[in-house]
Amino acid sequence: MISRSVQASIKVFIYPPIFNEVGVKGFFTTRALNSGAGDISKIFNLPLDRIYLPTQRHTDEVVVADYDFRPKIADAVVTKRKGILIGIQVADCVPILLYDKRMHVMGAVHAGWKGTAEGILKKTIKVKLDKFYSSPSDLVIAIGPSIGLCCYSVGHEVIEAVVRTTGKGDYFIKKGEKYCLDLPAANKHQAISSGVPLENIWVSGECTSCLPEKYYSYRNAKGATGRQCGFIGIV
Repeated sequence: MISRSVQASIKVFIYPPIFNEVGVKGFFTTRALNSGAGDISKIFNLPLDRIYLPTQRHTDEVVVADYDFRPKIADAVVTKRKGILIGIQVADCVPILLYDKRMHVMGAVHAGWKGTAEGILKKTIKVKLDKFYSSPSDLVIAIGPSIGLCCYSVGHEVIEAVVRTTGKGDYFIKKGEKYCLDLPAANKHQAISSGVPLENIWVSGECTSCLPEKYYSYRNAKGATGRQCGFIGIV
């Protein structure tokens, strides 16, 4: 259990600077805050029915949140509605927040290795382009804290699955009989290949497994653990 003194020293929210000038509130939480919507509701004085979290199952499903806020099975959410927060929960997987600064469309993505292999970020970008007439050049993306290359060893089959969707890139290395996968870098690669300019992408660089006092980590805990979140909205 994290001590009160350590908890008090950890920032509750991480605000990616890339959102500072574009008129949207996007942030990632740490383990200093409960992962549920209740605390978020109190802090931002926002009714619970204005906070949307999908039912995550490591899918490639993208849900559009408009007026039906009943939880659906999906691992990415897109909305153009103001006055709400959309979000996802993670504990090693990659939390990704997207914002179209011209069309004011927001997105939140949960990208584990399965979602990354299925191209969930690319599919979320495509939903923005197809349904909201976004342009990749207008998208601003924040890739939050997740397990890093340093701690994420996987089998060859995982690398093959991610490479099939992502293409060749420097987002994995071989280490003995295992491979180490850099999930944030793979998703960054997918965003760039979708047309998002490199300068429009911010990456946290913090590894959740290396920082168990700050973040929940499924791999570090070797099983069940809590969750942190990524939220975005015009509120």
